[in-house]
Amino acid sequence: MTQWLVLNAGSSSLKFALYADAGAELMRGAISGIGHRPRLRIRTADGQADEETLGSGPIDMDAAAALVFDRLDSGPHGKQGISAVGHRIVHGGQKLAGPARLDAPTLDYLSTLEPLAPLHQPYNLAIVAAAAQRYPDALQVGAFDTAFHAGRPALQKLYGLPRALIEDGIIAYGFHGLSFEAIADRLTRRFGPDAGGRALVLHLGSGSSLCAMQGGRSIATTMGFSPLDGPVMATRCGAIDPGVLLHLMLRKGMAPDAVENMLYHRSGLAGVSGLSGDMQELMAADTPQAREALDYFALTVCRQIGALTAALEGVDRIVFTAGIGENSPAARAMVARRLAWLGVVIDEAANEAGTEDISSGQGPALHVIATDEERMVARAIAAVIDGA
Repeated sequence: MTQWLVLNAGSSSLKFALYADAGAELMRGAISGIGHRPRLRIRTADGQADEETLGSGPIDMDAAAALVFDRLDSGPHGKQGISAVGHRIVHGGQKLAGPARLDAPTLDYLSTLEPLAPLHQPYNLAIVAAAAQRYPDALQVGAFDTAFHAGRPALQKLYGLPRALIEDGIIAYGFHGLSFEAIADRLTRRFGPDAGGRALVLHLGSGSSLCAMQGGRSIATTMGFSPLDGPVMATRCGAIDPGVLLHLMLRKGMAPDAVENMLYHRSGLAGVSGLSGDMQELMAADTPQAREALDYFALTVCRQIGALTAALEGVDRIVFTAGIGENSPAARAMVARRLAWLGVVIDEAANEAGTEDISSGQGPALHVIATDEERMVARAIAAVIDGA
């Protein structure tokens, strides 16, 4: 039996999962805090878990990849051999609307998209190179966050720009597609082909975006040309008047690179609070700025919910997922309380318990569903092998 390895590289973490080539999960884990104090967590299919600190200082992505590969090769499944490696890649551009074999021309094309997702695309491609070096005979497959949104109505992709720019690829792509695909899969398994009807999926984490789905298909989403748009995020600004950026560059003398750094790394909850972009830290802080940042987070999420509800012409259910959505009852409650106009009533006890259904039975249904991007990447490997 050969195996499939899935790698999900971010700016400060490397998630991984190992599957039998028939699709059964054997183990999964993550190295977090790569740029700070890295920690390794592993959980096997039989429920065994292990966690350890990887030294006292930061490591880079190459070192994190080598640690994962060494651990896999020396473990109980290492003797079986890895026949395919699947990668979550944030941006597939206009050319890649489904899983793809990562050959040299495809990788060259993906590298041209790095400026559109500078927090993620370079790390995604670096891990592809590391995996190809360690497993030179394995099939390398890419699964793209933008692909789930490729079938949206054409109007949802437009900006009010000159047609030449639109035709040059300046459109709204949307991101977090593998996460949204995982939720659509869960809704379909629970509710049938209709996937629960009109659903708003809230992927709330250090990066946040929302997706309006009809029958499990993306209709509209909040991220656009880049992963900056939508609700306020940990260090990213979210939706902003472009006139602010013109003002900073033309009248305040900020260089474009400095503006880019500010928008991605020094804005969001961290910028508004002056303290941190971490939701737990802000909730524990006793400062007016931290409270204002939390209130602004809830406001911007609900503002986007209003827009997406209009796109769907109503909503049947709302799903919370990702780090904040799955693990913060307080954040879910903050959002739900601002949605009384939509008929939303949260069940406080169920919300605290984190059960899958957390609504009171009135208005749109509320759910907490864990996302599984790695499983979607494994499915992409199967699709490429099958020639789909």
